[in-house]
Amino acid sequence: MVNIPLNAENQPVPIDAGIEADTTGKGGAVSEVGRIPGGPAEFDKIALRLKAMLRAARYHGVELDPNEFRSASAVPAAADLSQWAQDAGMWSRAVRIRWSHLLRFQEAGPVVLLFNDGGAALLTGASAERNIVFLKSVDAPDDGEATAIDELRLSQVWTGEALLLRAARSYVAADAPFTLRWLAELVRLESHALRDITIASFTLSVLTILPPLIVMTVVNKVLQFNSISTLVLLSAVIAVVFAYETLLGHARRLIINVVGARLDTKLQLHVFSRLLRLPLDYFERHPAGETMYHLAQVYRIREFLTGKLLSTFLDMITLCVLVPVMFYINASLAWIVLACAVVIMLIILAFLKPLRRRYQRVVEAETWKSAALGETVVGIKTVKALGLEPQRKALWDERVAESGKARLAFGQLASWPQTLVTPIERVMVLGTMLIGAYLAMNDRTGYMVGGLFAFMMIAQRVAQPLVGLARLVEDYEEVGAAIGEAASVLNRPLESSSNSAGLRPRLVGEVAFSDLTFSYIATKTPALDRVSFHIPAGTMFGIVGRSGSGKSTIARLLQGINRDYSGFLKLDGVDLKEINLRHLRQGLGVVLQDNFLFRGSIRDNIIAGRPGLTLSDAMRAAHLAGAQEFIERMPNGYDTYIEEGSPNLSGGQKQRLAIARALIHDPTILILDEATSALDPESEAVVSANLMRIASGRTMIIVSHRLSSLTECDNILVMDQGKVLDVAPHATLLERCALYRQLWSQQNRHLDGRHGRPVAVPPRLV
Repeated sequence: MVNIPLNAENQPVPIDAGIEADTTGKGGAVSEVGRIPGGPAEFDKIALRLKAMLRAARYHGVELDPNEFRSASAVPAAADLSQWAQDAGMWSRAVRIRWSHLLRFQEAGPVVLLFNDGGAALLTGASAERNIVFLKSVDAPDDGEATAIDELRLSQVWTGEALLLRAARSYVAADAPFTLRWLAELVRLESHALRDITIASFTLSVLTILPPLIVMTVVNKVLQFNSISTLVLLSAVIAVVFAYETLLGHARRLIINVVGARLDTKLQLHVFSRLLRLPLDYFERHPAGETMYHLAQVYRIREFLTGKLLSTFLDMITLCVLVPVMFYINASLAWIVLACAVVIMLIILAFLKPLRRRYQRVVEAETWKSAALGETVVGIKTVKALGLEPQRKALWDERVAESGKARLAFGQLASWPQTLVTPIERVMVLGTMLIGAYLAMNDRTGYMVGGLFAFMMIAQRVAQPLVGLARLVEDYEEVGAAIGEAASVLNRPLESSSNSAGLRPRLVGEVAFSDLTFSYIATKTPALDRVSFHIPAGTMFGIVGRSGSGKSTIARLLQGINRDYSGFLKLDGVDLKEINLRHLRQGLGVVLQDNFLFRGSIRDNIIAGRPGLTLSDAMRAAHLAGAQEFIERMPNGYDTYIEEGSPNLSGGQKQRLAIARALIHDPTILILDEATSALDPESEAVVSANLMRIASGRTMIIVSHRLSSLTECDNILVMDQGKVLDVAPHATLLERCALYRQLWSQQNRHLDGRHGRPVAVPPRLV
C-alpha cells in the first residue's frame, strides 16, 4: 500500500509503509459496518481515512462516532466521509483543489488530504514563500511537529482530493423554524438560476412587444401604401423572432423545472428530517392522521413556490416591459386598464379577513377528519375484532359532514370576489376595445387603427398578469395558513438542538439512579418519586411491580425519551442529559412488548440498524435470539418478505426477530421492556434459555411482570407507586419483600398442591 512518506516521528519513510488499523469495531477507528473482506491492507485504508476525520473533527471540538460511518465502497469515498461529518452536525465539503489552493491554508484548521492509494494525512499549515505545505500522519502525536512537503513529493500520492471541515455555525438551517422567512431563504439560495430565468423572461418580454408593433406597422404602412417590400421584411423579422422566442422559451422552462425540483427536494428533505427529530411524547399525544394532514400542507406550499409564485414573478417582469409600451401607444386606454386592475385588487383585499376566518374552520374540520381516518387505519385490527365498523362509520360520517359544511361556507363566500371581478375583467379587455374603436373613428391621421390593434394585443398580455397579481394576495393567505399548519408540527421542540450536541463517551454499561423524580406532562402524581438504585456493568437486572408502578418509565428515561427529570441518572458516571442522543441509543438495544417490523425481508429487518452488515451477521443474531429455527423453516428463509403488519408471522416470531434486531449491533446495554409478556410458552422458553448467552458481556435490564423470567438476575428492583421498595436477588426478595412474595405466590399458584381446581356446581332447574 502506497502511503505519504511520513511516520509518527515525522520522518520520511518508505513509500509502501502502512500503519496498523484498529479493527475491533468497538471504540476504534473501524466499526463492523465498515467490515470489508480482503485482508489487513483494506482495513488500513479504512482506518487511515477515518482516523484523519476523527482528528480533524476533534480539533473543532466535535467527536465523530465511527459506528455511524456508512460506505458502499471498499475504500471510504470523500462524499461518504463528508456526509458522516454532516450527520454529526459539522460543516463539511468534499472538494478537488490544486497545489496553489493548499498554499492559502496558512492559518486554517486541519484539512484532510485523501491519497490515491486510499490513505490520508492532515494538512496543518503552508508557506507560500517557501512553496511547501506541512503534513501530519494520522498517527502522529498531537504535539508532534509537522513535516514540510514540496509539490513534487506530494503529487506522487495526491491528485487534489480533500475534505474541508469546520464546526457548524450557531444558526443551522436544519434547526431554523419553519416560517415564510425560511422559505424565502430557501428560494434565495437559487439566486443563480433565478438570475438566468429573469434574463430569459426579460428578453422574452421584449420579444412580445415586436408582434404588436409589427401588426401596427402592417396596418398603418403595408395596407395603406401596398408596400410589398415592407411586408417581406416584416415576415423575415417575425420568422427570426419566433425561432429565437421558441428556443429561449424552451431553455427557460428547463431552468424552471430544475429550480422547482431543487426547491421541492430541499423542502421535503427538511420536513422529514424535522419529523424524525421530534420527541416521542409528541407522537404519543397527537393522532397520526392529524400529524399527516398538517404535513400534507407542505405540498400546497411547494405548489405555491414552484407554481403561482414563480409564474407571478415572471409576469411582473412582463408587466415592467409591456406597461410602458401601453402608455406609449395610448395613455388613455392604459389608464383604464390600470384602474380596472386596482379595483380588482381592492375587491380581493376586502374579502381577505372573512375568507381567512372561514378557511380556518375548514382546516379544523379537515384535521379532525384526517385524525379519524388515521386512527381507523392504525387500529383496523381492533375495529374488525370488536365489530366497530358501524361506530367508526358514524364518526366518519360526522367528520365528513362537518368538513363539507365548512368547505361549502368557504366556497360560497369565496365566490363573491370572483363574481364582482368578472365584469371588471371584461371591461378591461372589451371595454378598452370599444373605447379605442371610438377614438379611432375620430382620428384623422389614420394611424389610430394600427395602434388599436397593437394595444389590444398588448392589453390581453397585460390583463392576465394584473389579475393574477391581485389574486396572488388571496393565494398567499391560503399558503400562510398552510405554513402555520405545517409549522404546528415542524416547529415543535426537538430532541436535541444539534446532532453534534452532547458527549460521546465509550459505554461500559454501569447505570445509577440517584434521588430521581419524574412526572409526565399534565399529571400531578410523579411517575417516579426519589428513585435510587445502582446497576453494575455486565450484570442482569430485573424490574418488577404492579401496573403503573413506574417500570416502563425507567426504561424510557434510560433511552433519553424524557429528560426533564430532577435528580441524577448517570451512565458510566456521566449524566445522561449530557450524552449525545444518537450515540446513547446506538449503544442501547431495546425490545418492547409490541414491536414493529418494517416492510421487507427478514434479513433487512434484522440488520435495519446496521445496513452494512452481512447475512452471516443476521444469522448470528437470529441464533442468539432463538429465531433461527423458524426462519430456516420458511420457504425463502432470511429472504422471506414481511408485509405491513407482519400477517405471516406469529406474535412469538415477531418478538424473537425484534430481539435479534436489538442484538445485531452488539449493544452495551440491552433493555427488555415486557419483551416476553406476549410470547407463547414455547417461544418464552427459547428466549429464556438464551438469556444467559444474550447477557454475556453486556448489561441487561429486564422489565417484566413475569417473575419466572427474572430468577437468574443478579438483582431485582421492586417498584410500587413510583417508589423503590427493595433491591435484591430473587431468593432474598422472597424472604424480606412482602409485595414480591405476593406477586410470586399469585403467579405460581398452580405449583401449590393445596389450590385445586374449583368444583363445578351443577345447574338446577327451578
